[in-house]
Amino acid sequence: MTEPAVKHWDGVYVNKGVAAVSWFQARPETSLRLLAAFCAQAGSVIDVGAGASTLADELLERGWNDVTVLDVSSAALDLVRRRLAERKVAVAVVVGDLLAWDPDRTYDVWHDRAVLHFLTQKSDRGRYVDTAARAVPPGGHLIIGAFAEDGPTQCSGLSTARYTCQELVAVFKADFELVHAEREEHHTPDGVMQPFTWVVLRHR
Repeated sequence: MTEPAVKHWDGVYVNKGVAAVSWFQARPETSLRLLAAFCAQAGSVIDVGAGASTLADELLERGWNDVTVLDVSSAALDLVRRRLAERKVAVAVVVGDLLAWDPDRTYDVWHDRAVLHFLTQKSDRGRYVDTAARAVPPGGHLIIGAFAEDGPTQCSGLSTARYTCQELVAVFKADFELVHAEREEHHTPDGVMQPFTWVVLRHR
């Protein structure tokens, strides 16, 4: 992973705090609903760019028994570890840059809320897709949430990409097919509305 990326995201979590970041959700409702509707419960799931999200906690409560979280920020993942340790549950934790990560196993579900839209270079998106295709076997699913076409052009001081449903599907068309799509209007802790495009994709 690159040192600037680590410093940037560690700084975000240390300086702003979990509940102040724009993507904060007290409960990841959309993610949970899509996982319940389109993916077999109690399978394996990886949450890429998990940050300090409570998705892992919620999945464990719902019977998922093989949960992995991946993020470049050790500061964010330390918060997850401590929170789950207090509840006497655990997940597999991977600290690393998603674009350099080489998965050594597969997962039934790949979940990404608000990572892909930070990849503004085509080559980076290509690496992302290649990694997802290796990490998710045929029949497995991707659940992706990214800024919609009318979403912000910057987040946390970084430029972002924005997607219609069709554009998001096109990124993955070589290996994945669309199962479901929807729009979410996320409200940040500051009350700003951020529209997201969500897709559920199946690996052919």
